[in-house]
Amino acid sequence: MSFSDQAERARPRTVLVVDDSAFMRRVISDILSRTDEFRVVGTAHDGNDALRKVHQLEPDLVTMDVEMPGLDGLSALGYIMSETPRPVVMLSAYTTEGGEATMRALDYGAVDFVAKPSGTISLNLDTVADRLLQALRAAATANLSVIPVRVRRPAAPPPAQEHDAPARRQAASARKRRRPQAQRPTRAPFTGPSAQAVVAIAASTGGPRALTELVPRLRAPLGAAVLIVQHMPPRFTRSFAERLDGMAALRVVEAAEGDVVRPDHVYLAPGDWHMRVLRDGGQVRIALDQEPTLWGVRPAADPLFRSVAEAFGRRAVGVVLTGMGRDGAEGLRELVEAGGYGIAQDRASSVIFGMPAAAAKAAHAVLPLEQIHDEIERQLDVRAAPALSTAPAGESP
Repeated sequence: MSFSDQAERARPRTVLVVDDSAFMRRVISDILSRTDEFRVVGTAHDGNDALRKVHQLEPDLVTMDVEMPGLDGLSALGYIMSETPRPVVMLSAYTTEGGEATMRALDYGAVDFVAKPSGTISLNLDTVADRLLQALRAAATANLSVIPVRVRRPAAPPPAQEHDAPARRQAASARKRRRPQAQRPTRAPFTGPSAQAVVAIAASTGGPRALTELVPRLRAPLGAAVLIVQHMPPRFTRSFAERLDGMAALRVVEAAEGDVVRPDHVYLAPGDWHMRVLRDGGQVRIALDQEPTLWGVRPAADPLFRSVAEAFGRRAVGVVLTGMGRDGAEGLRELVEAGGYGIAQDRASSVIFGMPAAAAKAAHAVLPLEQIHDEIERQLDVRAAPALSTAPAGESP
């Protein structure tokens, strides 16, 4: 590494803080000032102010509130990513409306998001300070070249009084009521056949975008169940599952305690709950728990992968997608040792090549995102054959 590269890594990353609340701008700035990794070079009170200061100050990173008067966070994000791309981390209200807007922000080019503990000015962002710093660290290393700009900026910014937040809130109000955070998600029991093969997927930063490309490409019928751990807080996973369900030919749901793992269904681990699979007689069911965080996250992928290795053995395919850290690497190793097949996303197509890099040591294949669905289906054609249905987990027939 050259001296100039070392100096670049050593300098604090500059941050523009965008929020319509003066209180929030101060709290976020105070959090960032506690570390020598970041330096706040400016603040902005709405999207229009943010655009001016992005051009004026050229920050390395931007934190952007989603809901703001005038030019809101989504519109400002569209301008930034089309005019002067840089990593943007969204700050989203912990609500259904916030979840839906955040999913759109990830589509539009945001690298990651941090959920506010509430939607009011009295919130204390100190409770999510670690998460904010983690998101900014990941954003600082993000590969923006793999983030497509999926929305064109409008011909001109709308006037300050015109924005679509009320319309979004009105549309979101018709959504299903959210489950309480502390209540274990449950559904009515299902007694039909469970899947004989499974695909387990881990993802973190950049994962929502990767999953919206991967899951809709999977054929239907697939002949296997799909289990996904995406590092994401509660309530947002429900919005994300609904979004995937509208895009994919397979049925996508937020997983619930006791769900039978059915073929041609996709189960997304609910935020703040580890997800595992357990054999229950002739069926395989989902079990949720709130055991301590692993690698600083809950849900974590390693518990899922380990349980899949035990329950399905050779009839399992494990996939580790983009993300920071190493969650999924150890679990994928155990899945492979049990006879399953391991896939890691490659560096060039990953927003963050952390989790896939750690998992690549155990993976059979390291592939671009656009090739992973083909490899999953090819492996399922071999591993989900009827002759395997009576084989004990981890053994060949």
